[in-house]
Amino acid sequence: MSKKLFKRTKILATVGPATFSEEKLKEMVYAGVNGFRLNFSHGTYDERDEQIRIIRKYSAERGKAVAILQDIQGPKIRLGAIKDDNMDLHEGDEIILDHAVEEHDGSNRLPVQWNLAEYCKVGEPLYIFDGKIKTEVIEIVSDTAIKVRILNDGHIQSRKGINLPETDLGGNILTDKDKADLEFGASRDFDYVAVSFIQTAADIERIRQLLVGFGSRAKIVAKIETKKAVETDENLEEIVKASDGIMVARGDLAIEAGAEIVPIVERKLLALSRQYSKLCIVATQMLGSMVDNPEPTRAEVNDVATAVLLGADATMLSDESANGKYPIEAIKTMKKIILYTQDHSEICPLEAEPVGNYKNYDVLAAAAVKMANDLDADVIAVATRSGETANAIAAQRPNMPIVSVTSDKRVAGQLALRFANTAYVREFDENYAFDAVQDLKNSGYLKLPEGKTELTVVLVSGFRDVEGGTNSIQIRKV
Repeated sequence: MSKKLFKRTKILATVGPATFSEEKLKEMVYAGVNGFRLNFSHGTYDERDEQIRIIRKYSAERGKAVAILQDIQGPKIRLGAIKDDNMDLHEGDEIILDHAVEEHDGSNRLPVQWNLAEYCKVGEPLYIFDGKIKTEVIEIVSDTAIKVRILNDGHIQSRKGINLPETDLGGNILTDKDKADLEFGASRDFDYVAVSFIQTAADIERIRQLLVGFGSRAKIVAKIETKKAVETDENLEEIVKASDGIMVARGDLAIEAGAEIVPIVERKLLALSRQYSKLCIVATQMLGSMVDNPEPTRAEVNDVATAVLLGADATMLSDESANGKYPIEAIKTMKKIILYTQDHSEICPLEAEPVGNYKNYDVLAAAAVKMANDLDADVIAVATRSGETANAIAAQRPNMPIVSVTSDKRVAGQLALRFANTAYVREFDENYAFDAVQDLKNSGYLKLPEGKTELTVVLVSGFRDVEGGTNSIQIRKV
C-alpha cells in the first residue's frame, strides 16, 4: 500500500443494535475499522461472546489484527423509573432524589440508582438528562436522600443520567457490575479496557491491581470526562503517565466541566499522550449528524481533520455506528477525511520530545524515524515482543506505514489502534519482520511508488524474545 493510501490515524467503532450482525461486523472490518468498542453499559455476556467471535473471525479472514476494547460503565448515576416515564419541572421547584425509593408514586421524591447522600454537599451543582436540567443541592435529607432546587424549566425521563461536576466520589469509580465485567473481560482476552470517570492517577493503579488479580493483560484507557481530572495540568499529566492510553470523552466532559474547555483539553491530552508514548483516542459526536443523515456537517469534517492534524492515534464512532442509520457510510466518511488530511498537511510538532517507559526504545525510535525520513523510505518494519518499540516509533508520528510483527496475538491487537501501525502475528524467526514486508509487497498490499523499482525498508529489531532487547536498525530493499 502506498503512503497515500495508508490510514495512519485509526478508526475505533462502537458495536450496537445497528451493527450487531455477522454481515454488518464483517462490512465494518472491510470498510476500515481498526478496533471495536464493546459498551458494557448495555447487553449481555452471551451477546458479547457472539460479537467477539465474529470480530475475530473476520479479522483473521482479512489477515490483519483488529483491537477489541471493553468499555466498562463506571458509576453512571441515573434516575430510576419515573411514573408515566416523564415529568415536567419548573424553575424554583424542589425535588428529592432518594436511593431508598423503589417505585415512584408521582410525588417530588424520585428514585435514583446511586446513593448521592454519601457524596454530595450542599451548594454543589447537579445536572440531569445530559445537562438539560440544572439543579443545586440544598439539603442532605437523610442517609439515602438529597434535596435539589431546579434552576431552569424542562422535563426529565426515566433512567436519564445525572452529572456531578464538583462532587468527589472518593475513588469509588468501580461498581460491583464493573468488577464482574472486568473478570468476564479477563477471560475473553480483551486488548484494552476503557474506564469511565477517572479522577486521579490513583484510580488507574487500583484498576491495574484488580486486572492483575484477574489475570488480565489488557491495557488501561483512562476516559477523561470529569472536572476533577482536568482541574490542574499536573493531575492530567499524572493520569496520562499512569495509564496506557486515554480517551477524550467529550460528551460527559462538556457537561461536567463546560463545553468551552473541551477543545483545549483535547489538545493538551493529545500532546501529553504523544509525549509519553500513550494511545490517544478522540471520541464523542465526531460525525454525530450521520446518526440520521448520510453526509456529515462541515463542522464535523473539520473536527475529524483537527484530531488527525493534532496526531490522534484513533478517532471514535459511538452512536454513529452503534445506533445510526448509516454506520458503514460513517466509517467510510471518516476514513476519507483521515486520508485526505494526512496527505495534504503535516502533523503539528510537539514542544517536548516523546518519552516512553524505556529510554533505549525512544532513542532507537527517534533514530529510525529520522533515518526513514532522510531516505524517503516506504515503510518501517518492527520486530517487537512487547509492542514497546512499535509504540515508541508511533509516538514519533512518521509519515509512512509501520509494519509491526510479533509472535503475541495480544500485542498485535493492542498495536492495531496505534498510529500508522499494521500488526501481524508470526512465529518468531530471525527475519520475520522483513519477511512480512516481502509478503505484503507480493500480495499487493504494499505497492511500489511510481518511478521506483524497489521498496526501501527501515528494519528495527533485536534479541529474540527478550523484552527491551531492541538494538538494531537496518536499511533493506525489497
